[in-house]
Amino acid sequence: MTQNRRTAIRLNLFLLRITRNWLRIATLIVGLYITLPFAAPILMKVGATGPARVLYTLYSPMCHQFAFRSFFLFGEQAVYPRAISGTDLIPFETEVANLPQFAPTSVNPIGGPVGDLYAFTPGFQFTARDFVGNEQMGYKLTLCERDISIYIAIFIGALLYSIPFVRRHLRPVPIWLYVFVGLVPIGLDGFSQLFGYPPFNFWPPRETLPIFRVVTGAIFGFMNAWLGLPYLELSMRDTRVQIERKLRRAGVEF
Repeated sequence: MTQNRRTAIRLNLFLLRITRNWLRIATLIVGLYITLPFAAPILMKVGATGPARVLYTLYSPMCHQFAFRSFFLFGEQAVYPRAISGTDLIPFETEVANLPQFAPTSVNPIGGPVGDLYAFTPGFQFTARDFVGNEQMGYKLTLCERDISIYIAIFIGALLYSIPFVRRHLRPVPIWLYVFVGLVPIGLDGFSQLFGYPPFNFWPPRETLPIFRVVTGAIFGFMNAWLGLPYLELSMRDTRVQIERKLRRAGVEF
């Protein structure tokens, strides 16, 4: 047997294992992805600020990480929404008003001066992004409220899909249902908020409540799992059949 043939067989056997175990692999990856955001505030709490900062940096391309739209651990409140959200919780602006990095003239290297805490200037946004918390407020997760809800819902969906009965009978969600149930709520909640802020200013600014972020994110995550997992199963099944045929023709046992 030539070296190229041996390499091809090993590669096909490797791909066959992936097609047989893809759901376990995907669930493990998503599980790790939603675990590390909780590890960062725990590390901050115990004083391991270096590793914690690495996690915040690693997740920063995937999320805006605004502290006023994030969950906190080990503090007075689980969330610190902005004052205009209208909750009974202590607003974010009140909590950070006396912190030096949020002083009106404090300059963020990217966003410029913080300015008025009750405005939504780039300086305020970038400072809130960089702020991970403190002993009084606790420490934020590396993903915002909506994003962590999305990925936790996908993880739960993957666990449910791993049940043999569900996996055998579940079909991909119809596209119209995915759009109206999965996309419309999160789109309305997110864009109605976005378009109230500069540079759009289409209507008075609003800050959506944390519960809305959680619910719309969770629905979106479940709908993505319902849409994507059955299609991935069909794709992996077809690929598995093709690889098995190749290996049989090559006389390879698997």
